[in-house]
Amino acid sequence: MKIKILFNNKTISKQFIGGWGFSCLVDGRFSFDTGESAEYLSKNMQTMGIDTSLIEAIVLSHDHWDHTGGLVAILGKKSGVKVYGCPGFSQELKHKIKLLNGNLVETDKLYEINQNIFITGTIPGVYKGTPIDEQALIVRTVNGITIITGCAHPGILNMVEIVKDWFTDDRIYAVLGGFHLHATSYDEIVQIARRFKELKVAKAGPAHCSGDPAIDIFQELYGNNFLNVLGGITLEV
Repeated sequence: MKIKILFNNKTISKQFIGGWGFSCLVDGRFSFDTGESAEYLSKNMQTMGIDTSLIEAIVLSHDHWDHTGGLVAILGKKSGVKVYGCPGFSQELKHKIKLLNGNLVETDKLYEINQNIFITGTIPGVYKGTPIDEQALIVRTVNGITIITGCAHPGILNMVEIVKDWFTDDRIYAVLGGFHLHATSYDEIVQIARRFKELKVAKAGPAHCSGDPAIDIFQELYGNNFLNVLGGITLEV
């Protein structure tokens, strides 16, 4: 299954616009987050040849501007698109989705949105001392499960371990997205990366808010199994 990285702070070339936030497209039909800007997301999708009319649903990881800012790039072109969110998202965001004629679907539990594509539902986290709800996207293929995170405010290890407990018969093929380690100490990042190995995560792709030290540490530990998650690339999982 293909995962196209639509938006990230680092890009594969100057053809693509980078910035704060994250967005990817799974199987050509499911958008995970929308980055910081509809303008930037639209430009990158156009460059990648994405047909927005084929997008069936948007999964929002959490209620922060750098993940919801590009909603209109999709909802503004197609009415009735399902938008999967956590019940704890703000009324402001929920109202915005409805104004854009999105079909808001809220769930706080593991939910299969399409065959072998799941959302975790609400996983509680904390951001700057304030509770925040977040969810991840899970893709199951013959290689195992791939976990895609927006910012991992509940803790990247916590999220991975929760998913692993749910999918006990599946190996974790990849974990990619925002790991939120940019303010984490070097030693703690090393411990997290080593724990990934203990959990037998085959491939790792820290992006967005993960920070350069985390990217360097994971790249050194994972070698050829490191996923360089850049805006504009296509990953096969």
